[in-house]
Amino acid sequence: MTAVHPGHPGSPLRPVPPGLRARHRRSTLRTLAFLSPWLIGFGVFFAYPLISTVYFSFMKYDGFAPPTWVGLKNWSYVFNDYPFFWPALRNTLWLVAVMVSLRVLFGIGIGLLITRIRTAAGLFRTFFYLPYLAPPVAATMAFVFLLNPGTGPANTILEAIGLPAPGWFTDPAWSKPSLTLLALWGIGDLMVIFMAALLDVPKEQYEAAELDGAGPWQRFRFVTLPNISPIVLFAVITGVIATMQYYTEPLVAAKVASGVIGGSGQQFEPGYPDRTTLTVPQIVYNLGFQRFDTGAACVVALVLFALAMAFTALLMRRRSGFMSAED
Repeated sequence: MTAVHPGHPGSPLRPVPPGLRARHRRSTLRTLAFLSPWLIGFGVFFAYPLISTVYFSFMKYDGFAPPTWVGLKNWSYVFNDYPFFWPALRNTLWLVAVMVSLRVLFGIGIGLLITRIRTAAGLFRTFFYLPYLAPPVAATMAFVFLLNPGTGPANTILEAIGLPAPGWFTDPAWSKPSLTLLALWGIGDLMVIFMAALLDVPKEQYEAAELDGAGPWQRFRFVTLPNISPIVLFAVITGVIATMQYYTEPLVAAKVASGVIGGSGQQFEPGYPDRTTLTVPQIVYNLGFQRFDTGAACVVALVLFALAMAFTALLMRRRSGFMSAED
């Protein structure tokens, strides 16, 4: 039977010349050579750790003895018996919903303020950006001391003007809002990103909107927001991923507020006060490096990874709500 070319009915297929096959092979090898740094990095730092995490989630492994198969026992322990998992998950989801939303809104507001200032704009940019440069541990310790209910100046000022003085990091009702205030204090990164996006909005569109009688809110809604919507989507996605990995600030805040700043032999209850500052990354560390229960730690890590991927996929599917039709 004679082979027929699909594009030319009735005509026989021509054999591929050996030289052409060699050129294709060389082109493929050249492409793989250029891709090799990314392929090696992807395999070493993502694919292998992910596969290993899935593998160890079904194993009993303490980091010393050889791993042994236990099936779903690690999953059952984390979801049913480990007392810190559900409080940590609730706290993390609360921070994702509240902290990320407020940081984006606050970042847009500060960016709008800075772009409208005509005098000493550089001074204000520096003033709002400097807190972002502070090391996380030092910034958190200073913030906790400022909000200390007994000696901090924040409550002293509130009491002087007749306002109620919260317990802040020592009060379970105020601990997560206090962490949100700390995150808003270090808003410099989002301020710079939104400020650059706002300065890139075409002035002609504002002029056309003013000629049509649009007020400040209409100009923001129909001119500013559509132009900066890709940056809003970027800020939300990166904020969700960063908040799902929120570890240093709540841990340091809980230790300082509880009086356990350092030193060996000191007992510390994770998530002080009343587990309200406990986050999922903290229990990954607790299980893997304090209890040496690598299997259970891998289960929590996989849950965290699945949640981050789910949030990112949802936001990418709903990107039409952030981005204009032209984008």
